[in-house]
Amino acid sequence: MSLFDELFSFAELQKILSDETRIQRMLDFEAALAKAEARAGAIPEGSARKIAEFCRVERFDLSFITKQAARSGNVAIPLVKLLTEDVAQQDKDAARFVHWGATSQDVIDTGMILQLRDALDLIDKDSARLTDSLATLATQHRATPVVARTWMQQALPTTFGFILAGWLDALLRHRKRLQECRARVLCLQFGGAVGTLAALAGRGPDIAKALADELRLSLPAAPWHTHRDRLAEIAAVLGLLTGTLGKIARDISLHSQTEIGELCEPGGEGRGGSSTMPHKRNPVTCAIVLQAAIRVPALVSTMLSAMPQEYERGLGNWHAEWETLPQILWLAGGALHHLAEMLPSLDVHKDRMLQNLEMTRGMIFAEAVSMALADRMGKMPAHLLLESASTKARAEHRHLKEVLREEPGLRSHLTPADMESLFDIRNYLGSAEQFVDQIVAHARSIVTTH
Repeated sequence: MSLFDELFSFAELQKILSDETRIQRMLDFEAALAKAEARAGAIPEGSARKIAEFCRVERFDLSFITKQAARSGNVAIPLVKLLTEDVAQQDKDAARFVHWGATSQDVIDTGMILQLRDALDLIDKDSARLTDSLATLATQHRATPVVARTWMQQALPTTFGFILAGWLDALLRHRKRLQECRARVLCLQFGGAVGTLAALAGRGPDIAKALADELRLSLPAAPWHTHRDRLAEIAAVLGLLTGTLGKIARDISLHSQTEIGELCEPGGEGRGGSSTMPHKRNPVTCAIVLQAAIRVPALVSTMLSAMPQEYERGLGNWHAEWETLPQILWLAGGALHHLAEMLPSLDVHKDRMLQNLEMTRGMIFAEAVSMALADRMGKMPAHLLLESASTKARAEHRHLKEVLREEPGLRSHLTPADMESLFDIRNYLGSAEQFVDQIVAHARSIVTTH
């Protein structure tokens, strides 16, 4: 099924996660294994060169491998069989050393790790782009006043820069998580039949070290055939990332509602239109991101559910990972890429933000007045006074400031100048701008390492 490939993912990631690349990464393992074994003196160097020569995906019939996998239980068995036959046509002695001392899980897992590394490189690149865009926008709008909403209702003033900085701060945490677990996850899988490398007659650890060097992977303390915490961890971190991307998309789409109108995705030919309503400008990127945020958690659950694997080789639960982790990468990476593409062109309507701040006729400043009065008449009396005044202002469709001016005895606590000051947006933004500066400074200090 490829109808939605461009909608939910993008070309570079699609190539990394394609069937062709998956088989090629498995062949990369086989070529590197032969070279490593030659380095360790376990097989002739000439045999290793010959095996590596044939490890090219274009030499293989993927449809045949697919059909045979249905009989053998995995794609490694028919692949190794075809590779052995291919090598044997030119060098029967070299063919004897294809897949020497390895098992199907070694080639499948390490092939997946190699794909994962490439996919994480793309995710890191798009994370850096999104970080830069959010930092730039947060700086531009550090003092742009906007309504903060709680329980979907207007609450207090804040700045749009503070909202952006909140998104940015979460993204920075995910980037750190990815960097930390990358070191744990990108490691070799090589253990032979049951993880002991017994078939290599004592040369196993040396070959494993050489193989890890060949593939530029870290060498784990021991093979991890039924210890799946590494893959579950990366799935969970990608799930967290996708959740934050969904939070951003949800916020943007809510701010983009016609009745609010504070944000809008960029337009353009064929973008965000309706098949019947010419006036529509739909948040299409938000839709793409949100579908990923809806789907990924269940896929992460599958990876976690697959962790209790039997003995030294899992039955069914290992198989459950084969499509699930690539799907997580596909969806998380696609959502991140599309959001990183869209955000630099996000339309910000500052005038509408100001209009919405006035929508409640000053009631958005009720807390500010209440807190000022609390120092002079007590917190609860002040709260009750503002609650009553707000109810009256709402019922009479009047500005809260006007209602408060009529409150008997209030003048002994607040002067007209005090009142004007309390209804000034600039005086009730708290430490929003300071938080923006701190988060942006942190973002700017991060250097992409991959």
